[in-house]
Amino acid sequence: MQKIEILPIIGIGEIRPGDDVALEMVNNFAFEQNDIAVVTQKVVSKAEGRIVLAGQDDEAAYEAAVLSEAKRILRQRGHLLITETHHGLICANSGVDRSNNLDGEISLLPIDPDRSAQWIRRRVKALTGVDIAVIVSDTFGRAWRNGVTDVAIGSAGLEVIVNLKGTKDAGGRTLVATEVCVADEIASAADLVKKKATAIPVAVVRGVDSGWITEGKRAAEIIRSPEQDLFR
Repeated sequence: MQKIEILPIIGIGEIRPGDDVALEMVNNFAFEQNDIAVVTQKVVSKAEGRIVLAGQDDEAAYEAAVLSEAKRILRQRGHLLITETHHGLICANSGVDRSNNLDGEISLLPIDPDRSAQWIRRRVKALTGVDIAVIVSDTFGRAWRNGVTDVAIGSAGLEVIVNLKGTKDAGGRTLVATEVCVADEIASAADLVKKKATAIPVAVVRGVDSGWITEGKRAAEIIRSPEQDLFR
């Protein structure tokens, strides 16, 4: 039976603009071929300088950041906005966040999370000679369900959606509509060891199907188009 391990990378300190996230990763972990590194969006945003300076309780600055990152507002309840970002992501408050930041700082999502994932992947390969896949993850709510979970907003080197159409289920029936978003499943699994307040921004998922490690797949492919979205 296949065994999957979820391993936290411990020892990565506070990331600041210009820091090399990939170097921090390899300095604190021995990567193996086909590992999948799940990197919390917050450290990617910090390294890329996606930070807005504002007072800790400056609601006006926070709301301005949310609106600047929104392509459109889909729903609103009080101060909570459900927005579509310029990436096409549907999320709360445009992914703008004040948690796990220094006082007076607000973090924004990376401009191109797929490109961020690809940079980390290539940098790890340059430093170690090892091919890995990389997911940039963020915490999202879900329609119809309470609670949040981590999902993939950026990816490199991974088959983000596995199409099972035409394969057989355990009873021998042909599947006609099943597509599995393995990138989101891996991102969510990794969060079990990263958690939210442990200062562990990266986890490695080891032992997944090696056939999922492939070139040319992006997390942007996960986003359902408005034409196919029954709820937008």
